Amino acid sequence: MNPTENFHHSLILLVKFGQLILEFIAVLCVFCGLIATFRLMILLSRRNHAFPFLEIRVRFGTWLVLALEFQLGSDIMGTTVAPSFEDLARLGIIAIIRTFLNYFLNKELEACQVLQKRTQTLN
Repeated sequence: MNPTENFHHSLILLVKFGQLILEFIAVLCVFCGLIATFRLMILLSRRNHAFPFLEIRVRFGTWLVLALEFQLGSDIMGTTVAPSFEDLARLGIIAIIRTFLNYFLNKELEACQVLQKRTQTLN
């Protein structure tokens, strides 16, 4: 192997390892969000008689947005060494879908937060 091939192979391994780490962090975000949301649900249910749907949704949605950011980072890393047009196209489509999910989830969370503030001022 010549030095260029060694470097390319090392780069591929580094990118794959980076992708694995980012995907692991995304999974951790979902689990942490689940635990944090469950704790909030128990805490707020004890204080209120009404189910705290908006607060729970905002809490978990925030963690999902964070997980999607890490997944998108993983996708971007994958495009740096994708060997074929098919791989690039697949990663591009996945990245677009995740970006749209992230965008609309953020919009929904903003709307929930506004609604949450309105209901707090009325009470």
